[in-house]
Amino acid sequence: MFSLLPHSVPRRITDPIVFLLAKAHISPNALTLAGVLGSAGAAVLLARGQFLAGGIVVLAAGALDILDGALARATGQVTRFGAVFDSVMDRVSEAAVLFGLLYYYAGRDAREESLLAFAALAGSMLVSYIRARGEILGLSIKEGIFTRAERVIVIGLGCMIDQVRIALWILAVLANLTALQRLYLVWRKTRQGADKGKPVDTP
Repeated sequence: MFSLLPHSVPRRITDPIVFLLAKAHISPNALTLAGVLGSAGAAVLLARGQFLAGGIVVLAAGALDILDGALARATGQVTRFGAVFDSVMDRVSEAAVLFGLLYYYAGRDAREESLLAFAALAGSMLVSYIRARGEILGLSIKEGIFTRAERVIVIGLGCMIDQVRIALWILAVLANLTALQRLYLVWRKTRQGADKGKPVDTP
């Protein structure tokens, strides 16, 4: 199973930025929070129909998601809470951006775009949920043709070039296909006997 984009950025790009952030005594969690606030700001811009500015902020906020993990590793601040906090805030960021678009299109009776925004959000949440459930079973499910990096880039660029409808179609279709892909991976790995004998709880 492959992904469209690599899930790591070359260190020659991130290291100088991470060095400056560490020198400024900025914590990884603070960086994560800044990314969420940036996404919330993008959502406000998108809800007002300011797609160019909103798209730029979406990409800028998404870049912080790359740096917070690198900063945590570089400064020895990797914690279990930090990992959970980062994952949850990623979901909040995506929901905020898509809600901003949903608000904009719902106010203009654009039924297709509104439904696409909802479908994209549902797919995005399922991609993360399936990975989390897999990890509970002791399975590593990181593969995906359309993970968070791809989703951020598509929605950010789509807004910047005023092709939001196309971007939403791509998100709605490929995010849900990725959810199915990860569900298949869980099925395949459990078929190999990785979880035999383990109790399965339901939320």
